[in-house]
Amino acid sequence: MAGVTTVSLAERLGYAPDARLVILNADELGLTRASNVAVYDALRHGEATSASLMVPAPWARDAAAGYRGEDVGVHLTLNAEWETYRWGPISHSPSLRDGDGGFPRTIEDLWDHGDSEEVRKEGRAQIERAIYWGFDVSHLDSHIGALLGRPEFFDVYLELALDFGLPFRLPGEATQRLVGFPFRKLAAEEGAIFPDHLVTVPREGTGRVGARRAVERAFFDLAPGVTEIQTHPAIDTDELRAACPDWAGRVEDHAYLRHDPSLPDLVERAGAVRIGYRDLRDLQRAG
Repeated sequence: MAGVTTVSLAERLGYAPDARLVILNADELGLTRASNVAVYDALRHGEATSASLMVPAPWARDAAAGYRGEDVGVHLTLNAEWETYRWGPISHSPSLRDGDGGFPRTIEDLWDHGDSEEVRKEGRAQIERAIYWGFDVSHLDSHIGALLGRPEFFDVYLELALDFGLPFRLPGEATQRLVGFPFRKLAAEEGAIFPDHLVTVPREGTGRVGARRAVERAFFDLAPGVTEIQTHPAIDTDELRAACPDWAGRVEDHAYLRHDPSLPDLVERAGAVRIGYRDLRDLQRAG
């Protein structure tokens, strides 16, 4: 009996099997005014090809006011991790609030106390609000990976992606082994579409190597298929410095996506093609 031939995501998108396709995503639109300015700047005048909106965050409505049809997905948000900068659910979901009224600060707290039905209700509300605001939603992803660490939360994540006909972000095999269940296999079996590879640019801490070096390394190691490179651009403001302890990494991400002439050259030398999540969405909705 002949073996089954698997058609790669690149081929399904109309490219050669060994094509290297890259989504340069600017995360956390709506987090701060500084984020909004930088994300739209990177999309309109820089190298970013997609962005992700934090609907419950304080500056999300400002992001909606500035939207001009860019490739923007919903960054499903169930945590507010900063000590003094807070936001909470947009639905009536008591299990998704911590003691001071905002989302839990840690994913462990969310997993311990969050009710999966309220997670479903909140996630749906965030997507529907983005659509109501006028966003042509291109994909879903999960803020700090909160929907990936528990099977019951992943079920909600997958259900929302399929219900709205949207591709979604999934990390790779290493994360699967860490959480202990095969979420990539489960998603593929349900017909969900997601990038083959995910690269996250560190924002702070001992692992931070800088936006330029992290992206250069990603392109040097670029494998065939669709790779999403996740960044968090923002401009340097007093507001950003007060709100986000990792502000310096965000400012560096914006400078690299917007102003560094080596980035388009790097894409060309790698033989890569920049795409957005809408390419995956069109494929998802075509069945």
